[in-house]
Formats: sequence, C-alpha cells, structure tokens
Amino acid sequence: MNETIVCAVGNVATQPVYRELATGPSARFRLAVTSRYLDRGKNEWTDGHTNFFTVWANRQLATNTAASLNVGDPVVVQGRLKVRSDVREGQSWTSADIDALAIGHDLARGTSAFRRGSRPDAAVAAGPPQPEPDWETPAPAEAESQQGVEPAVVT
Repeated sequence: MNETIVCAVGNVATQPVYRELATGPSARFRLAVTSRYLDRGKNEWTDGHTNFFTVWANRQLATNTAASLNVGDPVVVQGRLKVRSDVREGQSWTSADIDALAIGHDLARGTSAFRRGSRPDAAVAAGPPQPEPDWETPAPAEAESQQGVEPAVVT
C-alpha cells in the first residue's frame, strides 16, 4: 500500500462545508499554502507561489473541523495526497486533494483553546464517572506509611 502522506501548513481559504452523508459526516475546505523565501537582493522575506488544496475530513474529524475552523485560520493538515486529472467540456483540469488524517491550528502563529468533543454513546456505556487518579508521586516517608510500614529512623 503505497500512499503519499503529506503535511501542509497554510491558511483556511474557504469556510468548511459540512454534510451528513449515508457513510457518516463529511467536511471539506480549501487550504492556501504560500511558500516564503528570503530575497537576498532586497534583504526581506517575500511570498512565493500559493498552492491550493481541497482538504476532506470524515467522521468525527469532519464534525470537529466544521465547529473549529474559520476562513483565515492558520492550520496544519496531515493526510493522504490525491491528485486527480479530468477533461470536462474540452477543458482539462487537475485537482490536488488531501484526505485528512489530522487537522490542527498552527500554534506557532497564535493560540487555541482545546475542548474535548462529547461522545454520548461512550458516556452511556462507560457508566458513572470515575474519580480522577492521584498522579502525584508521594514522598518516600509518605509512601512507606501508606503501605502500612513505619518509616526507618536513622540515628
């Protein structure tokens, strides 16, 4: 199974379009990726060519994409590259799509507040919520006393 996995960093160019299909939720948006380079003659950064990709998301990723992304948001997209060519009405065209595996805000260019999505089916199946475990490592004296052993006293 040879697949081309890419990671593209760019901006959301169109508002995500969300659809409920028979196979599950689907969302798509256009991603603009512009290369930048240092123009040594002018000694300044310059924008290069802009590539546009159609990003496709499915299932829970589609739901979260539609709820989280807006036009202009800086994002990082990882997924499978699909290049399609066709001829319609005498015109040939080529499309570069990314079947997304992961999408996230680019935190090098701003901040984001993560909220875990609700999963109603999992919450019902799991039963009542469990208490949060104590992740702190006890001090050596506390660890021995918690095990019912008196701490050793050095004289």
